[in-house]
Amino acid sequence: MPDTQPFAFELDPYMRHLGFAAEVPAPGSARVWGVLRPEHLNSTGSAHGGFLFSLADSAFALASNSHGALAVALSAHIEYFKTTRAGERIEAHAREVSLTRRTGVYQVEIRADAGLIAQFTGTVYRRPDQPTPLQAGNSAA
Repeated sequence: MPDTQPFAFELDPYMRHLGFAAEVPAPGSARVWGVLRPEHLNSTGSAHGGFLFSLADSAFALASNSHGALAVALSAHIEYFKTTRAGERIEAHAREVSLTRRTGVYQVEIRADAGLIAQFTGTVYRRPDQPTPLQAGNSAA
């Protein structure tokens, strides 16, 4: 059984700038969350699509790199379902759908108090010859 004891990992500068926190509880999965602040809103007072995409993309990146091999995005798609308001805690939950030696496919649900607010799907190209320091069992704030 693999060792999944938590240890600190660094969020990238963009994740930190947006105020995200994260955990990688198991290989192929990740959870990223943050509080929707006024600077994350669009002109209608709801979460900016770019903020939601960034949240989902961050969970996608952590989940896809959690096997210890470098994974880089090939494609990503998002669909938005509901609006949100400042002050809401928003979470992105990534899960692995398919994993081969060279590719991986991930689905990310973005949720808030109102339930499912967006759905993201992403595909990565994996580089097993290039390690990444990220491993399951980690968390960072």
